Amino acid sequence: MLSATGMIGGYGGADILHGLDVEVSEKEIVVIIGSNGAGKSTAMKAIFGLVPLREGRVTLKGEDITNAPPDELVPRGMAYVPQERNIFPSLTVHENLEMGAYIRQDNFGPVLDRVYDLFPALQEKRKQAAGELSGGQRQMVAFGRALMTEPDLLLLDEPTAGLSPLVMGEIFEKIIDVNKSGVSILMVEQNARHALQIADRGYVLATGQNLYIDTGASLLANPEVAESFLGGKRADA
Repeated sequence: MLSATGMIGGYGGADILHGLDVEVSEKEIVVIIGSNGAGKSTAMKAIFGLVPLREGRVTLKGEDITNAPPDELVPRGMAYVPQERNIFPSLTVHENLEMGAYIRQDNFGPVLDRVYDLFPALQEKRKQAAGELSGGQRQMVAFGRALMTEPDLLLLDEPTAGLSPLVMGEIFEKIIDVNKSGVSILMVEQNARHALQIADRGYVLATGQNLYIDTGASLLANPEVAESFLGGKRADA
């Protein structure tokens, strides 16, 4: 589905990524974790054309999309939910979701119904301004709007940041539901333990490079990963 190899790039003249590789197969959940400043979100933005790459290659479904702008990537099957400023606060929930269908020329009513089925709380609040919602509900709006394009690959940047443990668990459940519907997911996540529990594969980054690449279960059981990134305790300990 996605192959990003040898990514080198960053902001201005400073490289944040130093030869990073990331791959996502069809219908996989792939998680990127690492310390603050490791290059997790930069990698996501580089894949989505928001950060320029000096070197490396990114392909989507076998086609080269290296440094392609986001407006070209969305029609090709990729959607991105940023960590911040990911809703239109003055618009209603319903209007936010409709904005997600801006590239569609067909009747998107059935897709909208599926989004409401996935997030019943949004249907209840569909006439309310999105900026008035709780943090978890705003994240659901951003998530749902991205799904309006019916993407093949969904990029999620810190989807549970700032949420309570209860709401965090609900967001992870929705991610699993979306993946089961056939959408591949690449996710940057600060809650490393929970993210790896639902991941098919994980990437652990350090200074813009791959430190560990393995299945989610294997990374959870890795004592070095546990010590540095999971609070010092293995999942099976």
